[in-house]
Amino acid sequence: MAIRTIDVDELVNQTGNLFETVAILAKRSRQVASKMKSDLSAELAQFEGFDPELEDPKFKEDQRRISIEHETLPKPTELAIEEMFSSEIYFRDPASDLEE
Repeated sequence: MAIRTIDVDELVNQTGNLFETVAILAKRSRQVASKMKSDLSAELAQFEGFDPELEDPKFKEDQRRISIEHETLPKPTELAIEEMFSSEIYFRDPASDLEE
């Protein structure tokens, strides 16, 4: 995965505050990571419950393939930043809701 620069000012313009932008991206990254982990666990759960002596070598190969596919996915932070750039993340300021 190549390193690329991003325009932080463009992200900050969406929220008006750099620290708020970082907090939003961190929260969204945790959500994405949690979903990715649960998806991986669900895929690997189909291989549970078999005795080690009875396991087919194909099972191990399938488990390895699933794990490698998961490792090649984009990182949660990268996905969160892309979502922020494309305005797919919904966020609000609770403090401004109280002022209204």
